[in-house]
Amino acid sequence: MNILVLGGDGYLGWPTALYLSRRGHRVGVVDNFARRGYDLEMGVESLVPIVSLQRRVRRWREISDLAVDTYVGDLTDPAFVTQAVTSFGPDAVVHFAEQRSAPYSMIDRNHAVYSQVNNVVGTLNLLYAIAEHNRDIHLVKLGTMGEYGTPNIDIEEGFIEITHRGRTDVVPYPKQPGSFYHLSKVHDSHNIMFACRIWGIRATDLNQGIVYGHETEETGLHPELATRFDYDGVFGTVLNRFCVQAVTGNNLTVYGSGGQTRGMLNIVDTLACIELALEHPADPGEFRVFNQFTESFSVQQMAEMVAAEVPGANIEHTSDPRVEKEEHYYRAAHTKLLDLGLKPHLLTSTVLKSILAVAEQYKANVDTAAFRPTVNWRSTASELATARGSAPRAPADHEGDQAVARV
Repeated sequence: MNILVLGGDGYLGWPTALYLSRRGHRVGVVDNFARRGYDLEMGVESLVPIVSLQRRVRRWREISDLAVDTYVGDLTDPAFVTQAVTSFGPDAVVHFAEQRSAPYSMIDRNHAVYSQVNNVVGTLNLLYAIAEHNRDIHLVKLGTMGEYGTPNIDIEEGFIEITHRGRTDVVPYPKQPGSFYHLSKVHDSHNIMFACRIWGIRATDLNQGIVYGHETEETGLHPELATRFDYDGVFGTVLNRFCVQAVTGNNLTVYGSGGQTRGMLNIVDTLACIELALEHPADPGEFRVFNQFTESFSVQQMAEMVAAEVPGANIEHTSDPRVEKEEHYYRAAHTKLLDLGLKPHLLTSTVLKSILAVAEQYKANVDTAAFRPTVNWRSTASELATARGSAPRAPADHEGDQAVARV
């Protein structure tokens, strides 16, 4: 297939592009380098150094003899989106290209507005480009389990059958998102479902859990093919933070009681899930939802698992900067991808040791001040915004970029 990967310079987008390229697909990558701009704004870089997208693509071609087309531009620019889709001619679009941090969206008003405009408008532009160019394109969109929140009933995969006053219907599962970022994903889901209904396009919404792991078969072929490793309090995932805290001799900081439970997924399973969705596309007019995770843990459980691997590691409970239930019921269905053939890679001691080994290898790059939570859900102007300026940083300028720049 011709597969266009949006956000292909990011943590998941880059490994996905390499994975699909190696399996014989023609791959195009779209990015505006906003994620690299967030590093400049936050003052924290990926623990594992990453090179430019152009250098990554050259190295991949040298190693694999496979080309990846690269388009530089912003999805909030409708002309760019239309031109990229028309130029590449995809059979499928894998959409990772959104601001993905809940804390970042909660810094202040500017960051909340930016997150929603960037995510919702970008996806709307993509839907129009697909509808105008080729309605048979299969959209595979990365959603989040955070759309559902933590209801006191079982979470189904996208839809729920309800009976009300003697009548029964299947409706979208009620959403209780926990941040302006998660709200943007809910808006995306509604817009995509609406586009499928009125234009007959086909879409798969992957409500993904928290992804862990750093290396895939492809990114491990050369250091210049490495993907990101984020550990800070704004963009870092909790398991990464615990591993980095442990190897640097810092306490593992658990917010509140640590009973917050989330679905988890190995990065290699993310790639497998994307491939399964592409190989088994949605029907024309179908909006389907897969809950993309393989197991669930509480934050306290994850801290204890990491502490068990590092002698002398201590767990510290701190006040929770978020507005969330610290103890709650959590049972979510996740059978559709298993039915398609997913074979999960679970969070074992061996996997944890591999993440800890990466943290140990690069611990000289750690900024321990980045562990501290600086975004408070209860405030409209966080400490981070006050200290570093409240406006999101625009994507960095790159020599030679135009409305559509192709490498």
